[in-house]
Amino acid sequence: MKVERFIFGPFQTNCYVVSDEQQVLLVDPACSNPYEEQVLLRYIEKLSIFNFQFSIIATHGHLDHLWGAKWATEQWHTPVLMHEADIPMAQAMQQQYDLFGIHRTAEAFPIEDIKSSILNLKSQMSNFELLETPGHTPGSICLYWPEEKVLLSGDTLFQMGYGRTDLPGGNMGQLIESLEHLFTLPADTLVYPGHGAETTIGEERR
Repeated sequence: MKVERFIFGPFQTNCYVVSDEQQVLLVDPACSNPYEEQVLLRYIEKLSIFNFQFSIIATHGHLDHLWGAKWATEQWHTPVLMHEADIPMAQAMQQQYDLFGIHRTAEAFPIEDIKSSILNLKSQMSNFELLETPGHTPGSICLYWPEEKVLLSGDTLFQMGYGRTDLPGGNMGQLIESLEHLFTLPADTLVYPGHGAETTIGEERR
């Protein structure tokens, strides 16, 4: 299994491509302009995986993790999978643009509930655990591969930090519970966060 990180958009959001011999997962399509879209497209085209299954997953419904969602769904003809609790947030993207004063017109893109779609992710690499980690948003999720000891933590856990809870839907009490759950993972679990550098569970729970 390979994890490749791209830093996209004005919020410096981490976008990940997770791949093996059978499948490609695009996690948090944060590409915000045509140049970033082409960087991502060229990388995926060079993976040399034939007849691979392609899926798009969002760790939560905030705009900076979904800048490129419409482009990606059209490019690969597949919906964005996310937790059902964050689907309304993603569908109200114009409200998020307006909240941050971003002069951009929201465009709808197809979304499906990841919990009802996850059984279709069939490759060995996709035997991840879907961890529900509300707090940053109601539907924040993490993706965890126990055998590889790899965690994609979205905006729940960062290096020396955690996601903010002062935006609509945030809840500090829930976030603390989610972090406590993540800290039960093995200390050497490699954490790929939604922003910033990689870390480990052991480093963050000290």
